[in-house]
Amino acid sequence: MRIIHSIHSIADQATGPSQAVHGFCDSLIKEGHDVTLATLDWAPMVSSPAYLKTFSLGFGPKRLGRSPAMKSWLQEKVASREVDIFHSHSLWMMPTIYPGHLARKYGVPFVVSPHGTFSQYAMASGSRLKRIYWPLVQRPALRAVSCFHATGDLEYLDIRGLGFSQPVAVIPNGVEVPRNYCRAENSERRTLLYLGRLHEEKGVDTLLYAWKVVAEKFPEWELKIVGPDRGHLGVLKALTEKLGLARIQFETELYGEAKDIEYSSADLYVIPSISENFAITVAEALANGTPVIATKGTPWSALEARDVGWWIDLGVDPLIGCLENVLKIPRSKLQEMGLRGREWIKDEFSWAKVATKIATTYKWIISGVGKPDFIITC
Repeated sequence: MRIIHSIHSIADQATGPSQAVHGFCDSLIKEGHDVTLATLDWAPMVSSPAYLKTFSLGFGPKRLGRSPAMKSWLQEKVASREVDIFHSHSLWMMPTIYPGHLARKYGVPFVVSPHGTFSQYAMASGSRLKRIYWPLVQRPALRAVSCFHATGDLEYLDIRGLGFSQPVAVIPNGVEVPRNYCRAENSERRTLLYLGRLHEEKGVDTLLYAWKVVAEKFPEWELKIVGPDRGHLGVLKALTEKLGLARIQFETELYGEAKDIEYSSADLYVIPSISENFAITVAEALANGTPVIATKGTPWSALEARDVGWWIDLGVDPLIGCLENVLKIPRSKLQEMGLRGREWIKDEFSWAKVATKIATTYKWIISGVGKPDFIITC
């Protein structure tokens, strides 16, 4: 199939959508499909894959991502029948609007992956422009959607909650499981890790308040907070000083092997997020053999069923209660949980399996024959 993916930017490697769109494109190409990723060139990238096509910004507010060059190129592809399906990632910018307009005009199948932008938290936050943009621009473009892609049941409910009745393919994002697994050992210190964007929706302030209570009870543990600043690092450091927190480190974002080493060096990973559509860092931590504490703002209820972590209520008190129980668990027991988590991710979240499911979704949309059981039509 000839597939055009679109997203406003892939420059920020720390975001889930950026990682996911690369995974989709790479894995679909390995399956033999013709894939192009259309995006804007407004930020430098470390490397540009061969399937990437970038376009310059046009006149207008940067936050809209207007690009007449991209719109014209997409139009040409449709007019010359060089595309079988459009797949847009995320919302709120013109690179994900153009395919909707063209899909509706020319009858091209259209898939949209919201990547958390439909959550109640996301819809309620952001600029006032959303209130105008949604009814006038964004929602009309989504009428052309042939099938939504949700990464889990929570996102499926978000889609239905906004009144969309189109089919929804529930397919998790894929995860690269490191081949060379090596569990780092440190007999003297134990590490509780948060790794992710430093943004208020991630709930890291909740973690700091909880750490204030548990740190004195577990002097062998230290807390590491790793990730890119999204305007919140100053707030977190000020809170750290105000609370007089000890044994805590802040470090910048990591990529590739360095990030895997950080996960595998930790005894426990914690994600106190208010809202997540998938939370790729949970899968990454498990892929590196590290058990996880995740809030119910994430869609990872299976952590407890699989005995690879804990799924807790939002708030400081639930996190304190969980940490007080978990931090006293022997390292060997946590490592056993981490190994189970690694095997689970390897079995169910490989990009090869994800690519097969998304390609099957495309084929069903085009042919209308043989609906897969992971596509919900009600």
